Amino acid sequence: MADFEPTIIAFVCNWCTYTAADLAGTSRLTYPRNVRLIRVMCTGMVDPQYVVKAFLAGADAVLVSGCHPGDCHYINGNFKARRRIKLLKEILPRFGFDEGRLRLTWIGASEGVDFAHTMTQLVDEVRALGPNDVRSQMVL
Repeated sequence: MADFEPTIIAFVCNWCTYTAADLAGTSRLTYPRNVRLIRVMCTGMVDPQYVVKAFLAGADAVLVSGCHPGDCHYINGNFKARRRIKLLKEILPRFGFDEGRLRLTWIGASEGVDFAHTMTQLVDEVRALGPNDVRSQMVL
């Protein structure tokens, strides 16, 4: 397990977190390559099925990240996302998933440094947790 490198799926808001990722890149900030960004127009459109599918496909963690509350371009999308993530964290353990593998963050467009720090911290935490149990049960 010493060579374990986690795979993290991140659903990121087009207007804030994706822009922060772009800023981190143009600022030449480094963060682990383990995170796969999926750009969505708003975190409010991230259906819980997307999160479950990512886990079932073998993701070691899922991140949903968007605009700070009150700054949503679609008015209340991030509030919807917050409610959905809260419910998912209650439901996931019933299906054998550790709720600690699901994370919700708010990263604004000008926070490239925060984006790089958050990604590094998340990868380190998931690396310490080890592989997703579903990955070991998958039959290929």
